[in-house]
Amino acid sequence: MGKKNKSKQKISGSEKTAMKTEKKMNLKMKKELAAIGEDDIEKVVAQIEREEAARQKVVEAVVDQPSRRVNFTLTAHPFKDELVMLGGEFHDGRQTTVYGDMFFYSLNKKTWTVVKAPGAPPPRCGHQAVAISSNKGELWVFGGEFSSPSESQFYHYKDLWVFNFGEKKWKKVAVPNGPTSRSGHRMVYAKKQLFVFGGFHDNTRDFKYYNDFYIFDLTAYTWQKVEITGIVPPPRSGCIVLPTTDNKILIYGGYSKERVKKDVDKGQVHTDMYVLSPPKEESKDQKWKSAHVKQSGIKFSPRCSSSAVMVSPNVAYLFGGVYDDEDDEDDEELHGTFFNDLLALDIEKRQWKNVVVAPEKDKTKRRRKKDDMDVQDVDADDDEDEEDTEPEPAKVVIDDGVFTMTLGPAPVASTCSRGSEGPKAQTFTPAPRINPGLVVKNNVLYLYGGLYEDGDRQYTLNDFYSLDLHKLNEWQTIIANDVSSQVWLDSESSESDSDSDDSSDESMEVE
Repeated sequence: MGKKNKSKQKISGSEKTAMKTEKKMNLKMKKELAAIGEDDIEKVVAQIEREEAARQKVVEAVVDQPSRRVNFTLTAHPFKDELVMLGGEFHDGRQTTVYGDMFFYSLNKKTWTVVKAPGAPPPRCGHQAVAISSNKGELWVFGGEFSSPSESQFYHYKDLWVFNFGEKKWKKVAVPNGPTSRSGHRMVYAKKQLFVFGGFHDNTRDFKYYNDFYIFDLTAYTWQKVEITGIVPPPRSGCIVLPTTDNKILIYGGYSKERVKKDVDKGQVHTDMYVLSPPKEESKDQKWKSAHVKQSGIKFSPRCSSSAVMVSPNVAYLFGGVYDDEDDEDDEELHGTFFNDLLALDIEKRQWKNVVVAPEKDKTKRRRKKDDMDVQDVDADDDEDEEDTEPEPAKVVIDDGVFTMTLGPAPVASTCSRGSEGPKAQTFTPAPRINPGLVVKNNVLYLYGGLYEDGDRQYTLNDFYSLDLHKLNEWQTIIANDVSSQVWLDSESSESDSDSDDSSDESMEVE
């Protein structure tokens, strides 16, 4: 008899135990799925992808608007006056629906069109999308997640897709060495490259947050995992990632959690900022260098799940977000404070400012004041340092015994005239929320949907607004807020739900 292969790697007792535990849990999961009539989620995703691959024709239809959703992407068309919405999810208290549909919003016609194109990716939320002008216009999509209706199963994607606007056709780009499956990551475009940072993976039994950094070359169609040196950002998801004018990558904030004891997790909202610098062209070392950078400007409340968008080469706007206060007596009890302030970040100076949305000034009153005031004094008023402005403390503005909504800092009030006298005029601002769609087209900022929570209840929004970035004088309502039409299913009576919906409809319009 020949000798046994002694070089075979031995498996430790703890590893064997873990493998047995995983096998038992998988068998238990299959039995539970069979009991509730759910198929294995991997089989569901594979079947959807096969069905989409078999589609031969483009089908288009004009619709009133997309259904309620959150964690979708909203992107500006590279050529046309259109916005592109993809995917997202909706939870009604009992079941979750993940969408795979694509909508086009015409800025000129003010109409929504749903487009079903050949070879589309499976439904997803928490993904990222970037539109570029190459090859008659392309939309690149990476990652995200899909869940079963009961949320007993989660499937995280690691696939890369491209949609050609000219051909109206999807293509799956199967390239090795890309990021692992994840959602909540961030992806930006610069210099014919896609940059992917962070994200998380959660399978209901375990979770992991990432701080890895990948580059996809749009010319060579190759992935590269980039090694980072220096002070590396800790793992996180839902952060702000922006390209700079000098080919660097800025990272701000985000969220992560860690397990502090069995079945108890502790979350952390990050407020730090980092800049990743590429290697010099003449250098053989291809490592990127990370540096922790100081921030200046106004102080604002910590938050996560905000949305950000570039409004000029060196300025980004940020809207919304939430800060969860954990109950000292109950580690799992969270009380969220939601925000609706609009912030600006000067990327070069790392400086934060409030964006003041002010009504049109009364020119008649202004001329009268000029007769009585020194022009230099008037100009001095304009040059007040915005860095001294701090947000008002959070306050509860709605509490009817059924529905309580906590608002963050109120929008900065603006004065009707330049003099020191005269009342301050509060302008309309979209209601507080997390993860809304935020995009800029033709120097107009567009905001769509998002979500806020009240205890265990979620309100998924489908309102739509615009803000002229030249004037910054007033938010325009394209689709009004209407939470009364949303059905929430829980263990309580539907009658109390209906009363809550009706009472909260007007409260959402914060003025």
